Amino acid sequence: MRTATEAQPTQGSTLPTAPCSVVWSKGHAYVLEGFRARWVGVDDRGRPHALSGADLQRRGWTRTRCA
Repeated sequence: MRTATEAQPTQGSTLPTAPCSVVWSKGHAYVLEGFRARWVGVDDRGRPHALSGADLQRRGWTRTRCA
């Protein structure tokens, strides 16, 4: 459950396009790999995880970490 002070996922906004941009989704940081145009991070077990921009939009994202 989110509290009123937590950042809400960005809806309808466009993802950053600069290489090495960082966004947060479901408590995990994702970094934009410029040469492949994909967002990479790690899952709950520390394994590499890559998402497309469309995947990240569906999951919800913010520019700041949500606890």
